[in-house]
Amino acid sequence: MWTETFAALHYGAALLVSIRVLLRPRLEPTVRLSWILVIELVPLVGIIAYILFGEIRMRGAEVQKMADVRDRLSGSFQPSPELIRDPPDYAAPIVATNEVIGGMAAVSGNAMALLPEDDSAIDALVDAMDQAEDHIHILFYIWLDDTSGRKVAEATIRAAGRGVRVRAIIDAIGSRAFAHSDSWAQMKAAGVVCVEALPLGLPVIGALFQRMDLRNHRKIVVIDNATGFTGSRNCSDKAFAVKPKFAPWVDIFMRIDGPVVRQMQVIFLQDWISYTGEDLGEMLDLVPAISEPGVAAQIVATGPDRRQGSLADSMTALVYGARERLTITTPYYVPDAALDSAIRAAARRGVEVTMILPERNDSLVVQASSQGFYYGLVNAGVRLYLFKPGLLHAKIITADGRMAMIGSANMDRRSFELNYEMNVFVIDRDVTASLVARQETFIARSRQLSREDILGWSVWRRLRNNLLALAAPLL
Repeated sequence: MWTETFAALHYGAALLVSIRVLLRPRLEPTVRLSWILVIELVPLVGIIAYILFGEIRMRGAEVQKMADVRDRLSGSFQPSPELIRDPPDYAAPIVATNEVIGGMAAVSGNAMALLPEDDSAIDALVDAMDQAEDHIHILFYIWLDDTSGRKVAEATIRAAGRGVRVRAIIDAIGSRAFAHSDSWAQMKAAGVVCVEALPLGLPVIGALFQRMDLRNHRKIVVIDNATGFTGSRNCSDKAFAVKPKFAPWVDIFMRIDGPVVRQMQVIFLQDWISYTGEDLGEMLDLVPAISEPGVAAQIVATGPDRRQGSLADSMTALVYGARERLTITTPYYVPDAALDSAIRAAARRGVEVTMILPERNDSLVVQASSQGFYYGLVNAGVRLYLFKPGLLHAKIITADGRMAMIGSANMDRRSFELNYEMNVFVIDRDVTASLVARQETFIARSRQLSREDILGWSVWRRLRNNLLALAAPLL
């Protein structure tokens, strides 16, 4: 009796949830199919999983507040006409795609410098912070209380002591240990305004109204509205003490001076105003100095509260824009179907496509899911390299020696749909050459994976990888 009643209730609930999946707008067919299979084939667990993780639920008032802030700041942000130049024909479709997604135009007049791979990159950041005169804005997904993290914390304290306005945002989950550290407390005591992004609150109750795994994954530093730092690097040592067995973590970090820093400022202020309610929109009246001849660059920022596309669309446009060479570095490869298809199509049409991924990943599930895509990539002609000494955490795409994209976003659905991310698109041969050179150093520390290597994997490994690759739309 009870078994029959439970079965009837379960099948009725599963039917209603499946109908909900079918009625949702803007959902890829593969995602719909995957969720319906999970809901129907995994009793009760599938329904609970969909309720908790199947939809990007955000509180309506918060979404509207973020949209209002974004629209106001974007509307007040008008680059000088002399900075807006028609991009070269090869870059125009990518610039247009990025502008639709992120709302920012490509601007010229920037200077960009790739910083070293080691911890001296943090020293360069600290040196710039020690020169700040007006303000320092910092946002990191992960900030550790290690040597590098304390150097930056001490720099904020020194800056606040000499009257510089310092505002710092950390992600409440990514930097949860730092939020309880002495360094964070000392920053607050010194006058640094410290904010935790996306706190969990009451997990059980909150999960009914908003997904608990939404994160601010951005890495942004803006100094005096003129100098910026961004890339894949968190505020931590290369040794990355929280996951030492995967160390060293190999990242990319770049210093930027010029008008595009104002776009980074827009993104920081959008987050700041949304989290605190403190209106700092007037700070956009400050205009960075122009470097001549200067680099053309464009900020592309996305998040779960936006529905105008994702960084997957930006990356796909860049892949389709490649004509001769395409080199991709990413730690996590669990893409949507369009991006994976674009990469394979590029290799088939004769583009020299190289991908560099870590041989060992800090997530076994993600690593196995990524491996489920390897055969299709290699079979299409992609040269696939696995980085051996540590976890390659850099996110870089270079195309034809003249275009590049770096930033915080991985090539996975978490970055595309759930995280707040920020990337920089660059149109410049010299900057791209420096990124290509860095990628070449990654290749020198990697081994190439062949088709025969993949076919030599055990049946169990291939079965596991391909099953998880099928689940990629849900990961």
